[in-house]
Amino acid sequence: MSEYTIDPALVAGNHQQLVGYQAQHFLWQVHAGVATITLNRPERKNPLTFDSYAELRDLFHRLKWAQDVKAVVLVGAGGNFCSGGDVHEIIGPLVALKAPELLMFTRMTGELIKAMRACPQPIIAAVDGICAGAGAIMAMASDMRLGTARSKTAFLFNRVGLAGCDMGACAFLPRIIGQGRASELLYTGRSLGGDEGERWGFFNRLAEPETLLVQAQQMAADLAAGPSFANGITKTQLHQEWAMTIDQAIEAEAQAQAICMLTEDFKRAYEAFVAKQKPQFQGN
Repeated sequence: MSEYTIDPALVAGNHQQLVGYQAQHFLWQVHAGVATITLNRPERKNPLTFDSYAELRDLFHRLKWAQDVKAVVLVGAGGNFCSGGDVHEIIGPLVALKAPELLMFTRMTGELIKAMRACPQPIIAAVDGICAGAGAIMAMASDMRLGTARSKTAFLFNRVGLAGCDMGACAFLPRIIGQGRASELLYTGRSLGGDEGERWGFFNRLAEPETLLVQAQQMAADLAAGPSFANGITKTQLHQEWAMTIDQAIEAEAQAQAICMLTEDFKRAYEAFVAKQKPQFQGN
């Protein structure tokens, strides 16, 4: 009988090392497994352009294969998160496009959200100030959100003559804050303040503006120090179980948990418990 072997180089071929990644349209840094993406156009409240949309989409797709990034923080520079699509660089040109080109654009923006949900790393949005349009969508698509009392989150598509069903908003937002509250925001486009956002469950908690990023990075560091393979499984199940029955979800979780029980991190946790020590997880 023939023996089959797998070349480790083929398995590792998709693995990416992103510590040295050089971002073109935002700031990027990695420290101790925590990546921080900073939208960095503070003079315009950090709007997105066609290029930054595309680079964010590609980066989050690459994160699916990254071994050196365990958690991600998404933040804006200068006291604001993101004002959405740049009025001059995106909105203006869109008015002149025909339906096929417009559909290419809307599908591209949707691919960014798909990539954010498909990468195994938990994403923490640190939201201060203006968080509007596509910025609100990116915060919504993150796994957790920290805000400030002065946060103003607006799904303002209705206010510019568009439907509220943008980039998955009608699927995600009701699951976060409930159908009625999501309907109010998507029909009116009004701003959700920080305190109200925390009460509604949009924000996990609020922080002072000067400590917001530090708290988000600390939360990400805590996650990065945990069993990152298992955390990735949790993120996958949280996303996929939307479309499952309860029986299907229970079976999927049984299979997922059995896989996690094969990891060295599970063994490390047991051995640390026996030795009355804190486990040192390594993500495998």
